[in-house]
Amino acid sequence: MAGAGGLAWGAARRAWRARSARMRGADAGMITSEYALGTVAACAFAALLYRVVTSGTVKQLLEGVIGKALGGQF
Repeated sequence: MAGAGGLAWGAARRAWRARSARMRGADAGMITSEYALGTVAACAFAALLYRVVTSGTVKQLLEGVIGKALGGQF
């Protein structure tokens, strides 16, 4: 009986390895597509942030803050 238990564990181990290998193979392209999607989203966010920062209102606020900082008493 001890030999049969060892064979069962061996078969289970081989099945687990085969399943793990199949799952790794199925995920091979996911990382690239997720990376590409993340890059596109980051670029879109950067473009939006650039539009906000270069708008007239924000530009005036930043100039005011910088002017106060440079014109302060030391």
